[in-house]
Amino acid sequence: MAQVLDTPAAAAPAGGPASPARRTARRKALLHWIAVHSLGVAAALFFVLPFVFLVLTSLMSDQQALTRDLWPHPFEWANYKKVFDTPGFLTWWRNTLLYAGLGTVLTVVSSLPVAYALAKFRFRGRHLSLMLVISMMMLPPQVVVIPMYLFWAKQLDLSGTLWPLIIPMAFGDAFSIFLLRQFLLTIPDEYLDAAKVDGCGELRALLRVVVPMAKPGIAAVALFQFFYAWNDYFGPQIYASENPGAWTLSYGLESFKGAHHTDWNLTMAATVLVMAPVIVVFFFAQKAFVEGVTLTGVKG
Repeated sequence: MAQVLDTPAAAAPAGGPASPARRTARRKALLHWIAVHSLGVAAALFFVLPFVFLVLTSLMSDQQALTRDLWPHPFEWANYKKVFDTPGFLTWWRNTLLYAGLGTVLTVVSSLPVAYALAKFRFRGRHLSLMLVISMMMLPPQVVVIPMYLFWAKQLDLSGTLWPLIIPMAFGDAFSIFLLRQFLLTIPDEYLDAAKVDGCGELRALLRVVVPMAKPGIAAVALFQFFYAWNDYFGPQIYASENPGAWTLSYGLESFKGAHHTDWNLTMAATVLVMAPVIVVFFFAQKAFVEGVTLTGVKG
């Protein structure tokens, strides 16, 4: 009988009402969920709404664009055809693909061996070389634009082309070297030692061992460089402004603004067409991009 009395008879049954403490905890958890997701939704709208406005404006008529009407009526899909029919637009596409594609390949190919040497070789002056690379990252490009322009335009007579922007990428990029070097530090030296025991030289070890293991870092560097070249406005303005046949998309967009009137619907349509390839590339490569950027800081 005593054992029966000692049982927790006052406790609530399994299906009974929850205790006040449990109800308070659930209420706090619900409020926390609402607060977190509300901030997430607000942040998403903050970044998405400008793009939605851009797309909707690109589908409006010239009279409706930038008015109080926020919804196109009717949808002017012909605006995109007008943009493609603009003289020189396809040439700007070709120039931008050449600048971004070839520049990205040259940057990766030239930066990877330097990053490999800084990460895996032990030589006198290694830390000084790394400091020089970091110091080059801190140097604004506007500081050297005048001597570089005089060299490419006056000495080599390459003004009016994109080659003054593409050729330097064959000699490495400070940011790409540093990012790849940080990623290569995460690759254990035991893999390289095993490859050298099997008879691999440094170049073969780089190509057969390091490159397959460093694909996320290489993808991150390639995307950074591709996005930079695709959106570059300053470089084409300096070297290619005098030759419309060498303009890129970012610089060619300026031609959609007239002296007295701007067709904002066509300007927005051209902007969407310029942004679309970058969005598509990042959508398919975002996993490798995020992984490459994340792992660069694992080991110093």
